[in-house]
Amino acid sequence: MWRKSSFSDLNGNCVEVREDLSALRDSKHPDVHLPVTRAALAALLKGVTTTNG
Repeated sequence: MWRKSSFSDLNGNCVEVREDLSALRDSKHPDVHLPVTRAALAALLKGVTTTNG
């Protein structure tokens, strides 16, 4: 199942993630998937959820 962030804007502009496939996609182009390793996905999620300061 593809998941979208609860922080997505009202127009649906977002990146979706699917953990069982280790893939990302743009919600506006759902037919195109970007496969990533689990380590890369974990690093990305850590990077976007970490705040500076």
